[in-house]
Amino acid sequence: MKLYHRTRERRGCYDAARFSSMHADVPSLDVSIVIAAPPTRVLRSFFDPLALGAWWQVANAVTSPRALGPYVVEWVPTDFRDDVLGRLGGVFRGTVMQFQPGIGFFVADAFWLPPDGDPIGPMALEVSLQTEATGATRVRVTQTGFEESARWRRYYEVIGFGWEHSLKSLKSLLEK
Repeated sequence: MKLYHRTRERRGCYDAARFSSMHADVPSLDVSIVIAAPPTRVLRSFFDPLALGAWWQVANAVTSPRALGPYVVEWVPTDFRDDVLGRLGGVFRGTVMQFQPGIGFFVADAFWLPPDGDPIGPMALEVSLQTEATGATRVRVTQTGFEESARWRRYYEVIGFGWEHSLKSLKSLLEK
């Protein structure tokens, strides 16, 4: 099993929301894994509340695999506190802008609403699937959106580890 994770640092990106050039490194998330399951089954696991609970430890989910559908998942707040973010858990919510069966989906206007503190967002989340020569599916998760602050930088550090763990759990669930 290979799990790929890299936090991309892009220089000089244009921040359309502010209409100005950014000169700082801009963190984002790019994680992928190969799962021995068909793309339709993998994609379904991102929208089925029971599957989301099993591999992503989601407590509640309201997701709709269609354009303009909601993508809302909730985790139970943690007992521990991160020094920068506070308690983890809370709600991740956005709008499905594009859904292609067996290929992937794109969520825009996404925000993480932590149990304590202000939301982090807006962000974009994309899940893309590619069938490998072996018949397995490569799952790639990318997440972008950033404002210069310690909270945003810490957020990307934390979700990088979170996605690695979650995709390993998804692989275990689907390869049973």
